[in-house]
Amino acid sequence: MKKTKKNKIEEFIRVDHAGERGAIKIYEGQLLALNTVIKDEELKKKIEEMIIHEKEHADYFENEIKKRRIKPTKFLPLWDLLGVGLGFGSTILGKKAAMLCTASVEEVIDEHYQNQINQIKSDEKELRNKIIKFREDELNHKDIAYNEGATKDGLYSILDKIIKTGSKIAINISEKI
Repeated sequence: MKKTKKNKIEEFIRVDHAGERGAIKIYEGQLLALNTVIKDEELKKKIEEMIIHEKEHADYFENEIKKRRIKPTKFLPLWDLLGVGLGFGSTILGKKAAMLCTASVEEVIDEHYQNQINQIKSDEKELRNKIIKFREDELNHKDIAYNEGATKDGLYSILDKIIKTGSKIAINISEKI
C-alpha cells in the first residue's frame, strides 16, 4: 500500500512532536542533575538557553497535532522517562558526556529534519519553513555542545553510538505508532 502525502505529513508532525518533547525531557534531566548532584552554573545557563528553543519547537508541533487532529505517538510516556534518564545520566558522567548527549542527538536530528525538508512540497510551505528554522536552531545547539567540550574521543565514541542508535529507534517507532 502506497503511503499518501497526507500520511507522510502526519508522520512528520507526530515524530517531530515526540522528538522536540524528548529534547525538552533530556534538558530537564540535565537540569535535574545540575540542580541536585552536579554544580556547574555555566553549563546550567547554556542548557536553560537551549531549552527555550526546544519549547518553541514543541509548542509548534503540539499546535499542529491538535489543529490537524493527528494522534501523538503512544510512546510519549516512555520517551519522557527515557529522555529525563538520558539527560540526568549523561550529566552525572560529566560535562563532556552531557554536551556529547546534546551533540549526538542534534546530529541525528539534523539528518532527520533535512530528510523531511527534502520531501515537503510547496503546499506545506509553513511547515517546511518551520522545520528549516528548527533545524538551524538544532545545528546551533550542536555547535554550542562542541564548543562546551563534547567529544567522541575514547569511550565517548561508545556513548555517541548508543545515543544515536536510541534516537533513530525512537524516530522510527514514533513515525508509525
